[in-house]
Amino acid sequence: MTSSDLYPVSRLAAVQEATAKSGLDALLLTPGPDLRYVSGYDAKPLERLTCLVVPASGEPFLMVPRLELPAAQASPASRLGLDFVAWDETDDPYGIASARLGRVAKVGLADRMWAMSSLRFREVMPETEQVLAGSVLRELRMRKSPAEVAALREAGQAIDSVHRRVPEFLRAGRTEREVGRDIAEAILAAGHEMVDFVIVASGPNAASPHHDVSDRAIQAGEPVVVDIGGQLHNGYCSDSTRTYSVGAPPADFAEYYEVLRRAQDAACAAVRPGVPCESIDAAARDLIAAAGYGDYFIHRTGHGIGVETHEEPYIVSGNAEPMEPGFAFSVEPGIYLPERHGARIEDIVVCTETGGERLNLTSRELVIV
Repeated sequence: MTSSDLYPVSRLAAVQEATAKSGLDALLLTPGPDLRYVSGYDAKPLERLTCLVVPASGEPFLMVPRLELPAAQASPASRLGLDFVAWDETDDPYGIASARLGRVAKVGLADRMWAMSSLRFREVMPETEQVLAGSVLRELRMRKSPAEVAALREAGQAIDSVHRRVPEFLRAGRTEREVGRDIAEAILAAGHEMVDFVIVASGPNAASPHHDVSDRAIQAGEPVVVDIGGQLHNGYCSDSTRTYSVGAPPADFAEYYEVLRRAQDAACAAVRPGVPCESIDAAARDLIAAAGYGDYFIHRTGHGIGVETHEEPYIVSGNAEPMEPGFAFSVEPGIYLPERHGARIEDIVVCTETGGERLNLTSRELVIV
């Protein structure tokens, strides 16, 4: 799997076609996941403007600070036949981009564009309507190619190898921060280029889904939720959650953990082409609610994943978008008892022609350390 597989030259033409069909005159893509997805260029987010300008018709071009030109030329963007427009410190890159693009009525801005850049573009194009580029790119980004699925599978295998090591790090008396530090080192050692997040949530902290780490010492008999992820060198992300217990857990915890495990299995089993995204959420939520824990499942069942850890499609009530082959997303129901403890099980799943394929393969049983 090479960068040309993950970031094919044909993608730029597909983006131009989608831009034209959407009624936009151009996309303006600054550093972030949109730019990387379209061009393969992982540009530094700087106060100096880097911007890929993709007109609905005409030749795309890349605005780049002159001091960043070598990095841009060394990136996969160099294969796209783009005109690299290098600008100097005393130039106005926004004015240059606007003049080169010409008068346009409506443009799509990268979803993660800094407000500073958005406002500067508004200054030089005061009559141009600005909308989110995601309105165009979402349809392309949701449908992962075989190469993208392979990249996510590689990321899943890497984070699985970290979860297999977590029991080495967990023991009573160690703080969440100490365990988190070991896990972060293991994520890098497993082949990730960067650590995106490490959640080590013990005891009552496990009842907070987005707890980070703290100086709290882990106690014997406590559940510990470990949610971890990172980004590979190719830009694709991992994300997986397993729940552990340092010694035998409380009886009521073991009871609802089994409910959670069955709910996560049910949601994964519900994945197939044509079913609404919200039905995957319902498969987990209905089972948890029937067991009496509905009030303690307080977030959506999942989110898409690719060059961002959280992207579309979202697996949540109200999203009736039908599943398609190539959709990649998390399935991560949780049960959280305030001030006591909690649990979550998360796998990345890809919708195939016949059902769902889990990309995380470590045991989903409660691991007692």
